[in-house]
Amino acid sequence: MNMASVLCYRLGSSRQIYSRFSLITSQSCSGESSYRHISGNRRKRKTEGELWEEYSTRKSYCENFAIQAASGYAVDPKTVFANNEVDLSTIDVYGFDYDYTLACYTCELHHLIYKHALDNLVHRRKFPPGIKDMTYKLNFGIRGLHFDTRKGLLMKVDAFHHIQLGTVYRGLQRLPNEEVLEIYGGTHIPEGLIMSFSGPSYFKQLIDLFSIPEMTLLGNVIEYLEARGIPYDPEYLFSDIHTAVKEVHYSGNMHKEVGADVGKYLESSSEIGRLVNRLYHRGKKLFLITNSPFEFVDRGMTYMIGKDWVNYFEVIVVQARKPLFFNDTTRPFRFIYPKTGTPAWSRVKELRKGEYYLEGNVEQFMKLTGWKGSHVLYFGDHIYSDLADPSLKNGWRTGGIIPELEDEIEIGNSVPYKKSVLWLMALQDLIEANQETKDPECEAVINTWLKERNQLRMDTKQSFNPQFGSIFRTYHHPTFFTSRLCRYADLYMSSISNLLNYSLNHTFYPRRSALPHEINFNTLI
Repeated sequence: MNMASVLCYRLGSSRQIYSRFSLITSQSCSGESSYRHISGNRRKRKTEGELWEEYSTRKSYCENFAIQAASGYAVDPKTVFANNEVDLSTIDVYGFDYDYTLACYTCELHHLIYKHALDNLVHRRKFPPGIKDMTYKLNFGIRGLHFDTRKGLLMKVDAFHHIQLGTVYRGLQRLPNEEVLEIYGGTHIPEGLIMSFSGPSYFKQLIDLFSIPEMTLLGNVIEYLEARGIPYDPEYLFSDIHTAVKEVHYSGNMHKEVGADVGKYLESSSEIGRLVNRLYHRGKKLFLITNSPFEFVDRGMTYMIGKDWVNYFEVIVVQARKPLFFNDTTRPFRFIYPKTGTPAWSRVKELRKGEYYLEGNVEQFMKLTGWKGSHVLYFGDHIYSDLADPSLKNGWRTGGIIPELEDEIEIGNSVPYKKSVLWLMALQDLIEANQETKDPECEAVINTWLKERNQLRMDTKQSFNPQFGSIFRTYHHPTFFTSRLCRYADLYMSSISNLLNYSLNHTFYPRRSALPHEINFNTLI
C-alpha cells in the first residue's frame, strides 16, 4: 500500500511531502534529527525545568512554522494522486461509471433517499411511526464505516483492523473507550469478521456515498429504540434498513424524482463535457458501464453534456448489476429500444456505437470490443463494485473518484489544522524521547503531555467530522477504506474533471513512502 500520495503537497510547481514538518520540528530545538538518535535512551535525562523549556520552544516554533507554511505548503484539491505508475500515453480506452463519477449529486439526494427509506420502514415494515420525528443529520456518518450487526455499533476501523477509539456509536451516542475495550477485549477485529467484497461477515462496511443516509437511519432508529427501551435484534434491524435503502433504488422512485427535477439533485458542470469532448477528439475510445437505468442516465447526461452525448461513447451499458458484471460470465447483453426503454429478445453479437445495452458481463464485453488489459482505464466511486475486479482480474487500470477528498484537503490546508498536526507530531517526539525518566516530577510532566496529546488527537479528528473524523485516516494509520482504495485504485481524485489539468501523455508517479525503519528521503529534498 502506497500512502505517500495522501500526503503529497505542492509548492509552486514542485511537490513537497508533509512529513518534512516532522524532520523540521525534531531538529528545531535540540539540533537533533530522529535519524541521529543513535544512543537512544542512553542520553542524559532532563530535569523538569528542562523538559518544560524544550516544550515551550518547540511549541512556539510549530505555531510560527504553521503560519509560514500556510501559503507555501498546500495540497492542490484538483490533483490526481497516484498509488501506481500510470502513463496516459498508453491508455487507448477510457471507461466510466455514472453515479458519483460522471454525475455528482447535491445533498438533496441524500435527503430524498432518507425520506423514501424512512417511509418504507414505517409503512411497509411497521417500524414505530415516531422514528419519522427524528431529525435528519446530514453530516452524521462518513463513507467507509463498519456496522457490527451483532452489537449494533457503528465505527471506524483502520487498515490493520483496529477500531479507532472515540468513533464507536450506538445510535447517536458515542461509547466510552472503556466500554469499547470491554466489549471487544481490545481494539482488534479478526480478519474473518471484517466486511469485504469477497463475502458476508458480521461487520458490514458502508462503502459508497449512497450509504450516508443509511448510516443516519441506523443512528436515528437505534437511538429511538434505545431511548424507549424497545428491544431489537441489531442484525435484523440492519437488514431491514439496508433493504429499505436498496429498494429506494430498485423501486425506481428515486430515479423518477431526480429525473423530474435534474437541476435540483445534479450538480451542473461544464467540465464533464469538456473532458469527454477532449478524450473523444484525441482519438480515445469511451464507454459507460453503470447500474442505473437508461432513462435516468440519459436525462443526467443530457443535462451535463447535451442531447448528443451518446455520440461520444462507443459502448453504453446500463443496469449492469455490478459487481456481478465483473463476476458472473453467464449473463448476456440485451439491446434496449431507446424510445421505449424495453429490451429486445434477439442475441447481441456485437456492441454498436449509438445503441444501449442491458446487463451483460465483462468477459463478453472484452471479447466483443477487443479492449483488454492495461490499455483500459476505468473510473468509478465504489471501491468494490467498480475498482476491485477490473484491477485484480482483468488487468485494467483504475481510477477512484472520491468527492470528499476536496473538502478534506481544504481542511488540511488550514492554519489551525497545520498547527495542531505539527504540534502533535513534535509533542509525541518529546514524549517518546523522555518516557524513561525515573524522576516523579518528570513523570508528572510526561503524563500531562500524554493528556494533551490525546486532546490534540481528538481535535484533529473532529476537524473533519465531529463523530468519525477523516475518511482517510485514524489517529496514526490509514483507514480500512483508504487501504482498499490504495489496493484497488491506481489513481484517485476528487473529481473526474481533475484530469483536465494534465496532458494525455502525462505519467503519474507514486511517491516512495518510507517504512518505519527507513530514512524518509522525501524530508531531505
